Amino acid sequence: MYKIAILGCENSHADSFLNYIKEGGFTDIEVVGVYSDDEDAIARMKRDFGVYCAKSYDEFVGKIDGVLVTARHGANHLKYALPYFESGIPMFIDKPITASVTEALELAGLLKKNSIRFTGGSSCIHATEVRELKAIAEAKSSEIINGYVRAPISMDNIDGGFWFYSQHLVQIMQEIFGYYPTSVTARCQGKSIHLTVKYATYTVFATYTDGVYTYCASVGTKDGDENRSLTIDNSVFRAEFDEFYSLLKGGASKQTIRDFISPVFVLDAIERAIASGCEEAVIAIPEEV
Repeated sequence: MYKIAILGCENSHADSFLNYIKEGGFTDIEVVGVYSDDEDAIARMKRDFGVYCAKSYDEFVGKIDGVLVTARHGANHLKYALPYFESGIPMFIDKPITASVTEALELAGLLKKNSIRFTGGSSCIHATEVRELKAIAEAKSSEIINGYVRAPISMDNIDGGFWFYSQHLVQIMQEIFGYYPTSVTARCQGKSIHLTVKYATYTVFATYTDGVYTYCASVGTKDGDENRSLTIDNSVFRAEFDEFYSLLKGGASKQTIRDFISPVFVLDAIERAIASGCEEAVIAIPEEV
C-alpha cells in the first residue's frame, strides 16, 4: 500500500486527484491526509472526501511514500516540500514550480542531492494536441519559421498575481518548441499580454488572455502552418496523476531537473519584460543543475 499526502488543497487538482484515487481503481493507494492554510478548502475536503486534515504541512514526515504539492500560491511549493526531501520520496509539484529563480535553484539542488523522483508543472502539456505539435516541431526542426501559443492568464488574484496561472502558456510553448528560449519582450494591450519569445533560429509569438479560457498553438514552417485548438479537460489531470503513480511504483522521472525548473526562468524574464517594456534575457540555468 502506497501512503500519500496532498499539501495545498485550494484548487481543482486536489479534488481531481482524490476522485481518481476513489473512483479509478487505485486500491493500492492510501491518502493519509491533506493540508491547506485555507479554511474553506479544509472544510471542503472534510465534507466531500472525509479525509484527515493536518494542522501543519510537515505533519506527514516519515509517514508517507509520496507527496503531492498542489498549493494555489507557487510561493508555498518549496516551503511545503522542504520537510520531505530527506525522506527521498517521490514528489508532484504543481505549477508554478516556484515563484522565483532563487527558489527554483534551491529546489533543483534538493532534488539532486536527495535523488528525488519528481513530476508536475503544467497539466496542459498532456493535451493530445500539444503532443501532436511537439512531434511536428521535432520532425521539422530545421524548417521552423515561427510559432504561436495562446493561453489564459489571471493577473488579479491573491495567489501570486502574474505567477499564478502563467506557467501554462510557457510550458506549452517549451514542450513544443524547446525549453530554452533566449529572450522575451512583452506588450500589454487591454487585458492581453503579447509576447515575442526568441529561440536560436526563430521566434515564437504568444498571447496571454485574461479571463478568456482558450488554448491554441501553431507551428509555422516553410510548407505552411500546423494549427491546433488545445483540449484541456479531465484527461490532462489524469495523465499527470498517472505519472506520479508511476513514480510511486518505482518509475523514473520523465524530465531532467533543468527542464523541470526552466519555466520559472522564462516566467521571470516575462515579468521583467512587462515591467521594463524592453527585451529581457532569460537567465541561463547553471550547468551544474
